Amino acid sequence: MSSVQELPCIIQGGMGVGVSGWRLARAVSELGGLGVISGTALDTVLIRRLQLGDEGGHVQSALDAFPFPAVARRVKTDYFVAGGIQAQRPFRLATLPSERVKFQREALYVVAAFVETYLAKRGHPGKVGMNLLEKIQLPTLPSLFGAMLAGVDAVLVGAGIPLAIPGVLDAFSRLEPAEIKLQVEGNEAAHDFSLYFDPAAFLSRCREEEALSGAEQAARYHEPSSLPRPAFVAIISSHILAKSLHKKASGRVDGFVVEGHIAGGHNAPPRKKKGGTDDAASRYGAADEPDLAVLRELGVPFWLAGGFASAERLREAIALGASGIQVGTVFAYCDESGIADDIKQRVISGCREGTLRVETDFEASPTGYPFKLVLDARRPEELDALRQRERVCDLGYLRQAYVDERGKLGFRCAGEPVDTYLKKGGTVEATRNKLCLCNGLLATVGLGQRSSPVNELPILTAGEGLRDILAFLPAGKNSYSARDVMEQLSSVTAWAAE
Repeated sequence: MSSVQELPCIIQGGMGVGVSGWRLARAVSELGGLGVISGTALDTVLIRRLQLGDEGGHVQSALDAFPFPAVARRVKTDYFVAGGIQAQRPFRLATLPSERVKFQREALYVVAAFVETYLAKRGHPGKVGMNLLEKIQLPTLPSLFGAMLAGVDAVLVGAGIPLAIPGVLDAFSRLEPAEIKLQVEGNEAAHDFSLYFDPAAFLSRCREEEALSGAEQAARYHEPSSLPRPAFVAIISSHILAKSLHKKASGRVDGFVVEGHIAGGHNAPPRKKKGGTDDAASRYGAADEPDLAVLRELGVPFWLAGGFASAERLREAIALGASGIQVGTVFAYCDESGIADDIKQRVISGCREGTLRVETDFEASPTGYPFKLVLDARRPEELDALRQRERVCDLGYLRQAYVDERGKLGFRCAGEPVDTYLKKGGTVEATRNKLCLCNGLLATVGLGQRSSPVNELPILTAGEGLRDILAFLPAGKNSYSARDVMEQLSSVTAWAAE
């Protein structure tokens, strides 16, 4: 069983979709940090890597390690394309996430999380975590189980209040069933909608698949009798939420990452509305600053995040009582991250030339949370192009569950076609300036859907300290590695351990 006391001083942020992939997590873990894989949209990441031909054979090697060969073989048969699909051929899609899925769809979630975790952990003794978003609930339970099958050391969850997750980890470690309450809009009758996963039933079905395949079962699969319970770390923005989780969570909370609003990706909304401006500096105030004294009193380890990517700030965090820091943006643009190389180079040059700005957009995300966008003065047309994109909701990770007028459960996304959203009871105002983060973030890591006449466009996010990445560039170089980042912090890490 992992304990949070064993987790490293430096946590690499779990950035999705595919930015914090297994290569980055493994590199950081080998260097003594907590390497973190993003658990967001892993099923789509897996099947698109297979459709591109799985360069290097890494995914296939991880599939070969899955405890049930017939289940992994089905995934490969359904999606692998030797040599990769043609350049303009669209990717094959899996079925949309749903509250009730057939075994093969559920197995895809499990296998995808296993593959990413297995590859991140393979060949070294370092610690690896998985980051999940509370807001994206439908894949959560099978993804957790798949990661635990591969021996994940920590689970980090943000973008909500993950009260149920510690209990899920406890149950899954004993191979017992668990459920989480589905967050449903318009549920005035308080119907009980929940998501359920039974490890024993899943493993039993896997055994059936092996029998049907004609494989020699005893020699081919290795069924666990229990699983190590990973440490649970909640990603929060306030001491109030920390106190609530510490008191009300369904199981042990091992630590907190305290993330400020200057961090990249999604941010917590301002606690108090101020004025009518969209400027983040004027929207956030003292109420959004966590009270570290309260956190220290809880006696639970915590890491500080958002603008802490330097040796000096690590030293400051430790002096404030933190166990260390979480660092995201500077890892996002290093060699090992999943962001496409040409985009990394464009960002590095934009930082040098001073043409980039990071803007907190209060409308872009279909979730309703503020979202950081990287905008380039050299490409002013890009944001308009993203907003004018023909609306297609074919991945559905950010769809919100709702109850219709008949009391039936449905799913809708403010980024889907407006007419479709209105037919589901949504409002026009909710669709204003919404971007398709699912497709845009996949395009950022080179896995965007090929569409006619225009392929999906990338969406870039970063913390407000984006220009900090220049401090990690070796002299005369246009790129930097995870090692360059970790080595700049190593002297403080050593000092903190004394």
